[in-house]
Amino acid sequence: MNILVTGGAGRIGSHVISLLLARGDRVINLDLRESGQAGVTNIIGAFDDAAAVARATEKAEAVLHLGALMSWVAADAPKMFAANVTGTSLLLQAAQARKVKKFVFASSGEVYPETKPAYLPIDESHPTQPTSAYGMTKLLAEEAVKFYSRSGLAAVILRFSHTQDAAELLDPESFFSGPRFYLRARIRQQEAFGNMKVVETLRSYDDGTEKHLVSRGQDGVVFRMPISDARDIAAGVIAALDSDRADGQVMNLGVDEAIRFDEAVALLQKHTGLPAVDVRFPVPAVNYATSRARAIEILGVRPQWTFQRMVEDAAARRN
Repeated sequence: MNILVTGGAGRIGSHVISLLLARGDRVINLDLRESGQAGVTNIIGAFDDAAAVARATEKAEAVLHLGALMSWVAADAPKMFAANVTGTSLLLQAAQARKVKKFVFASSGEVYPETKPAYLPIDESHPTQPTSAYGMTKLLAEEAVKFYSRSGLAAVILRFSHTQDAAELLDPESFFSGPRFYLRARIRQQEAFGNMKVVETLRSYDDGTEKHLVSRGQDGVVFRMPISDARDIAAGVIAALDSDRADGQVMNLGVDEAIRFDEAVALLQKHTGLPAVDVRFPVPAVNYATSRARAIEILGVRPQWTFQRMVEDAAARRN
């Protein structure tokens, strides 16, 4: 098929494109950057650019809307609304007009109150009460997808858990793992967010050398969350595209098991040799797990990449 992938230059989109090309599909990438893969038709533009959306969907038989603007900086909320809500609406309108066979939408676990769950593990019946502007835009976009689904568009909503490329885990400068597992990157991130109380706490541990960070909440509970490999998420996206049973479904996608940050850092230390500091933050602990039972039952695809396997893969690629 001719398949439009939005965000094809990203960590998940690039893996999805590789899988599509390997099986002979023709791929159009709509993104602000080219995908960098041979054989892909690149449409450079923003998701809320109606002209770019029209060009990208002109020959599309299916749409995998994986791209989004992600930020936790308050000033970026208007830009996120434009990209994630307006952009999704434009793509849905075009998909309906082109009579595409399937629309797969990448939502996020942030539509739930992941940092304040009502129960664990978080399943698809959990209340959707986002605590971030990013989560809010994803939930609004979900409602747009459901509206067009009721109008006859075959659509699937996939709520991605936190996702990384394995190589990021050993990179202190990486977008996600840097602030999550490395002290100095976390300081820089929290300074950008304006969380000066947290910055003050972290700076007391900084002697100018690189260190791993083990995060605890104000009650001493170690942070814990699921961290999925982009390859597992990409496999789930392809399965959702191919499965008629997935039509009309909302499914969590990611690993079932959450990783404790002290255990994660211990695995990283085997390859970095860095010391670690154990920090109690002046905020509640991030501590949640997500159920992927529905996706496993409907799509028949199970996650293959545990956190330990991701770390080992990152170390092998680095050596």
